[in-house]
Amino acid sequence: MESRPPVPPFTADTAAQKVRMAEDAWNSRDPGRVVQVYTEDTRWRNRAEFPVGREQVRAFLQRKWERELDYRLIKELWAFGGPRIGVRFAYEWHDAAGQWWRSYGNENWEFNAQGLMERRYASINDLQISAQDRLFHWPLGRRPDDHASLSALGL
Repeated sequence: MESRPPVPPFTADTAAQKVRMAEDAWNSRDPGRVVQVYTEDTRWRNRAEFPVGREQVRAFLQRKWERELDYRLIKELWAFGGPRIGVRFAYEWHDAAGQWWRSYGNENWEFNAQGLMERRYASINDLQISAQDRLFHWPLGRRPDDHASLSALGL
């Protein structure tokens, strides 16, 4: 059976590792890479969309990153217990017209015994920002290890 360590029950260290691994995958903006950490029958809530299964999630992510350009994300561990992790996040992106946005949110994750995510529930708010208000300036891809966290940025 497929496995994605670290696996539950999580410790503070393994939960933080799982969060950073998720952040790195999402910053790749590669739907094929991202969906590999979810169960085949994963269930999501993301704003008003409710994809079920890897293929629906893959299609959702493809649409997302076609619309949310120059996407850069920071995730931060909020809470953990047993097979669950709570995360807060912010990401910056611009639309096709060049308008910048910062999207804030919280995610609740639940994993199976093999460390694959079975459920992902996300609540997200979008804030229109100017290009001068951007805080995430690293080159597209993985956030550098020395880049400030959400807490350090006051987000």
